[in-house]
Amino acid sequence: MPARLGRYAVRRRLGSGGFATVWLAYDEQLDSPVAVKVLAENWTEDTHVRQRFIEEGRFLRKVESPHVVSVYDAGLLDDDRPYLVMSYADQGTLADRMEAEGFTVPQAVEVVRQVGEGLHALHLRGVLHRDMKPANVLFRTVDPEHAGTAVRAMVGDLGLGKELDVSSRLTMIAGTPSYVAPEQAQGEHLDARADQFSLAALAFLMLTGRPPYAHGSLSAAANPAPPPPMSTPERPFPAAAEDVVRRGLATDRDERWPDVPAFVSALRESLGDVGVGTLPERWLPLDDDLTQPGNKPSLAVSEGQLPEPVAPKRRRRWPAAALALVLLVAGAVAGFTWWRGVHDTVRITDDDRVLTVTVPRAWARDVSTSGWVPPGSTFSEAALSAGDRSDWATSGQGVFVGLLPEDKLPSRLPQHPACSSPGSPQSNAAGHDPSVTVTSTGCPGGAVIVERAEQVNAGTLLWVQIRSDDAATARDVLDSVTARGGF
Repeated sequence: MPARLGRYAVRRRLGSGGFATVWLAYDEQLDSPVAVKVLAENWTEDTHVRQRFIEEGRFLRKVESPHVVSVYDAGLLDDDRPYLVMSYADQGTLADRMEAEGFTVPQAVEVVRQVGEGLHALHLRGVLHRDMKPANVLFRTVDPEHAGTAVRAMVGDLGLGKELDVSSRLTMIAGTPSYVAPEQAQGEHLDARADQFSLAALAFLMLTGRPPYAHGSLSAAANPAPPPPMSTPERPFPAAAEDVVRRGLATDRDERWPDVPAFVSALRESLGDVGVGTLPERWLPLDDDLTQPGNKPSLAVSEGQLPEPVAPKRRRRWPAAALALVLLVAGAVAGFTWWRGVHDTVRITDDDRVLTVTVPRAWARDVSTSGWVPPGSTFSEAALSAGDRSDWATSGQGVFVGLLPEDKLPSRLPQHPACSSPGSPQSNAAGHDPSVTVTSTGCPGGAVIVERAEQVNAGTLLWVQIRSDDAATARDVLDSVTARGGF
């Protein structure tokens, strides 16, 4: 455990995932506990992931809402890792509360109201959350020294946050399967109704004590069956409330409520007196067993008596247990230099020697070969990417190739509405592994975007994304992709 992160004295680790670790620390200047989120060491040299980490802080700084986690400070550690200093949620998360004792109906409605305010504040400033789930609803005390202490619900972790007006890039399919909107699981262009779907799923969870879905993968989330009834003999709900939540969970986003406030208002009205109830100022009891700040830093730490610094570690392989996030790895590995060979093409192989692809030499300017964590999975799989610039997925040329643990082909591939001629799925099962391919033309900058999913064995899909200035090059790159045994 580090003794300090920047000027903040570290108390203990609160949690960690594949991309970051969050520490409980103490701000001695302001005499207050804070949460410090630090980019994981193995991502330090990936410019794409670094940028997304920094963007999270920028997104949060755009919003002045008591129901969105605040960012107080940002900086760089001695090993060049960025960190964000944020509100400390001393009363844990919605996931913690559900594991303990759940919520009464009035408490659940109040959480939906407060989280809805936070989401609406993000939407008004052009930010989409994209990963609302129990672990990303945080609770913190307000005026903890006051006898009438209240608990406030906040929206946190914008690691998947995306500006609403960004639509001309290769889609990153991401999210938590049981709470993600179908159009997000399908890779379509998103709007605020995707977050509304996730909020409706959380409302279902808090009201009934069970989630509306138990999807094991994003493929299942892309085409969900209707949710089960909310009511049980032990806990019945008005038919109007069932209708409100079911509309929020509509597979077709055009059938959902026009925005988050409309959903929240309709839910409160449908539950009537049962939903409102009587909520005291301390509407959610404090839980002393949840994460608490602990004592202030010791004098030794305050005076700077720290361990000797250590040299930054070399970049490690991605952890096996990681966040179920998808990032199309289009960043650069530091120290990679332009391929200087005499040929016009370059053969690239991932670190596991499973995947290979041949690309034009100009596409070898930004390469990553260390794998990825597919959607809905906690394990690293073989993957590689190569592009002619660090932001090739937005406006350059490049390719992503990765393996996914799936036992069947998806019914739909990521959509690209910014392209003037979006392609139709083309299936092929003759003479080789079954596959489905979509080629879209007239994309921003005159590009061609190719998506392919191929069933390489009973439990594994190969996913390929290509962005090229011409169709011939895209076809050549696609034909060159190979996947060997060992996966």
